[in-house]
Amino acid sequence: MQAVSVDATARAAQDRPQSVARVAGASVAGTTLEFYDHFIYGSAAALVFPKLFFPQSDPLTATLLSFASYGVAFVARPLGAAIFGHFGDKFGRKSVLIVTLLMMGLATFGIGLLPTYGSVGMLAPLLLVLLRVIQGLALGGEWGGAAIMVNELDPEGRRRGLLGSLVQLAAPIGLLLANGVFALVTWMVSEEAFLSWGWRVPFLLSALLVGVGMYIRANVRESAVFEKAEAQHAEARAPIAEVLRHYKKQLLIAFGARLGGDIAFYVFTLFLLYYVPTKLGLPKSIALNAVLLGAVAQILFIPVAGLLADRIGRRPVLMIGGIGGALWAFGFFALVHTLSPALIMLASFIGMVLVSFMFSPLASFLPELFATKVRVTGASLGFQFAGVFGGALAPLIAVGLLDRFGSSTPVAIYLAVVCVLIAVAAGVARETARARLSDLGNEAAR
Repeated sequence: MQAVSVDATARAAQDRPQSVARVAGASVAGTTLEFYDHFIYGSAAALVFPKLFFPQSDPLTATLLSFASYGVAFVARPLGAAIFGHFGDKFGRKSVLIVTLLMMGLATFGIGLLPTYGSVGMLAPLLLVLLRVIQGLALGGEWGGAAIMVNELDPEGRRRGLLGSLVQLAAPIGLLLANGVFALVTWMVSEEAFLSWGWRVPFLLSALLVGVGMYIRANVRESAVFEKAEAQHAEARAPIAEVLRHYKKQLLIAFGARLGGDIAFYVFTLFLLYYVPTKLGLPKSIALNAVLLGAVAQILFIPVAGLLADRIGRRPVLMIGGIGGALWAFGFFALVHTLSPALIMLASFIGMVLVSFMFSPLASFLPELFATKVRVTGASLGFQFAGVFGGALAPLIAVGLLDRFGSSTPVAIYLAVVCVLIAVAAGVARETARARLSDLGNEAAR
């Protein structure tokens, strides 16, 4: 009777297909909010936090401290990946998506209400870092849950690359919204008003987006693939321990495939926001416009890269992005140094097209490295550990290299080396584009 009951439950889970549009919409909407919150902090770290939260330091030290507070979230993200990966693999993907969305929204809204250093002294940067850590924990669990939900809509493997690319679209959409709101606020108010209260507006607006995201995600059902595994009692008892014991090679591949794209993304965005006004003496609006155009490039080309990942495979698309990014690292700065606003925007556009090829396949490639029972934990840990050495350190390393050598060439070399690592990681991996999801990752545990 028990066997019959289990089989019947598993078949019922499979026989109730979810709407692709609903699940994809829930993943994209919530993850967009998470990245919006993440990027408005990054923009504020480059533009206002050095003056408002670290004013006792010289300008360079204040900028480094501000970027360090930005990087704290990347250190927290692997912990969030471990915590929410565990719950996602044990109890379901949907609950993770709701909790992480709420955490991120509350933390971001709280930043918009914070007193500055001038009001409460050292308490201000301490509270800022605390809320940033909460953001990091939330984003650490968010990406894995969203990517796995859309991947498990297509267990046969016909369009996982395209579906996964929809989750990756959340990053440029969030970036576009974040920098668009900042650009609008800086255009509407004076510099004095912006530093006084205008910078808070993008953080407080996140409350509206949280309500929309929560409504959409509450109406999505649990992944049928997870329901089948749960019905067969195939969940991992300790997902993180199993990943660390049986999936070391897969974690290293995920780390290498993710690292270079993360660094390229932040050099072409955050570093540009710092470099253009501070070192080149151009208006910060030029950098903001270049970043906005770069986000548009990603919105256009991430789905293209996702389609190609289904047609020609994950590995070739990642290699195109990695090798192209290594070459463009030098072309990017050559165009930026012309001081021409049009060429600076072109540099960002081309750079972000290449980042699309590094970034888009990850939402299918990383989950396909791991078995169903540890998929959220494994994909999340691989993605977020790379973020510690990529997004967290990239702005600090880039600014440090620039200050030490007085030239952008070392920054270009740094970027080129990590982009080549993407091609290496893709080269040692097996192609998984056309494999059944249930067949992937199991050989590692055996």
